[in-house]
Amino acid sequence: MDISNSWDWNAGKKEIAQFGNWPTSFDWVEEPYASPDGEKIAAVVKTGEMEFSVCVNGTAWENPFDKVWYLRFTPDGRLTGIVSDTGQWTMAVDGVAWEEQFDYLWDTQFTRDGQTIVCAVQQGMQYLIASNGKLWETKFANIGHTAVSPDGSRTAASVQTESFNEGEIFKFQKGCYSVAVDGKVWDRNFINAWRMAFSPDSQRVAAEVRVNLLEYTIAVDGQAWDTTYPIVWEPCFHPSDGSVFAPAKVDGGWTMIRDGKPCWNGRYAQVWHQMFSPDGNRLAAIVAPKYGKWTMAIDDTPWNLTFDGFVTDACFSPDSSRVACIGVNDKRHQICVDGQAWSEGYDMVWAPVFSPDSQHVAAKVEKDGKYTLVVDGKKLKESYTMVWDPVFSPDSQYLLLKALEGSGPDTVYTRSVLPLKDILG
Repeated sequence: MDISNSWDWNAGKKEIAQFGNWPTSFDWVEEPYASPDGEKIAAVVKTGEMEFSVCVNGTAWENPFDKVWYLRFTPDGRLTGIVSDTGQWTMAVDGVAWEEQFDYLWDTQFTRDGQTIVCAVQQGMQYLIASNGKLWETKFANIGHTAVSPDGSRTAASVQTESFNEGEIFKFQKGCYSVAVDGKVWDRNFINAWRMAFSPDSQRVAAEVRVNLLEYTIAVDGQAWDTTYPIVWEPCFHPSDGSVFAPAKVDGGWTMIRDGKPCWNGRYAQVWHQMFSPDGNRLAAIVAPKYGKWTMAIDDTPWNLTFDGFVTDACFSPDSSRVACIGVNDKRHQICVDGQAWSEGYDMVWAPVFSPDSQHVAAKVEKDGKYTLVVDGKKLKESYTMVWDPVFSPDSQYLLLKALEGSGPDTVYTRSVLPLKDILG
């Protein structure tokens, strides 16, 4: 179910909070965050000597903390922050702290529905994962990249399984790292283990691993592919058939590998950040056809358009027929859709968003210190002190604009629902 179905999609503007008076109400105010539905604006605030809280729509949380950081809204609209209370750290959700406390925690992640909150924690100089406050039973000497299963029921992390000091190079080369899933370590150790991915059904895990000083590959549920490579990147599972894909360097350049065998004929200066279309029938990746030239390749066919800077934030449309990304030339950021760049460039562009019907693309942009939204290459007439990422209505007829308007004490936070027909004409 799309969470946004329950939001207010009536056209018009609402003033949510008088943000400009917050700096005079508190000792200082940090960067503000807007809720997914636009009904709330929140920021970490200093309320007294060594006392911090979070202000939401002008009202601070009831209970202050020693410190609050990494403020984030969950997809379902709850507000989370990593908080310190009497020297111990934990997670606070809408101002209520978890009962469990830790020496430290970081790397907050959410499931798509927002129901599961996961983070890495340190406890007694050992490390583990906490999911909605519940801890793994096993602790480790070190922890690296973490992952959450699509259904939120499982977690994984790259972990150190053997202790060693700086001089024990031969022990290191035998392998002192692996992947732990729900706290249980794979049977095999590796020299290193990095980014991992869960299968769509949440039952399997794949990770990039280093099997010796010079060779890398992908391991699936602890079993490494037979073929090794000079380097590989983060793997992903096919949405339906269970096969595993990863970019790897082979003779002639980089290409896409499927279950240990090349599945693309093309050889590139680089391939990474691969993604499947929602229907699972198309595979796209950011590629460099030659050194210093970046673009998108869809099923091993690169766009003709290339960028000298970089390409990032690629996404498929919901109907799997279109691809959008950000391309940069000489610090000029552009949105590129289906191999065509929008004419105007900006100082900064944020991730493009497709409408549910796949017909429209919108993005947050910044130029000369002013922010606005662009839809299908057309800017809104107004610019703002700040805007947040756009959201299309479920019927693709409206666009949600969350913005700070005005300056100084007159700054207000507003929520506007704009008819697309008014934007596009």
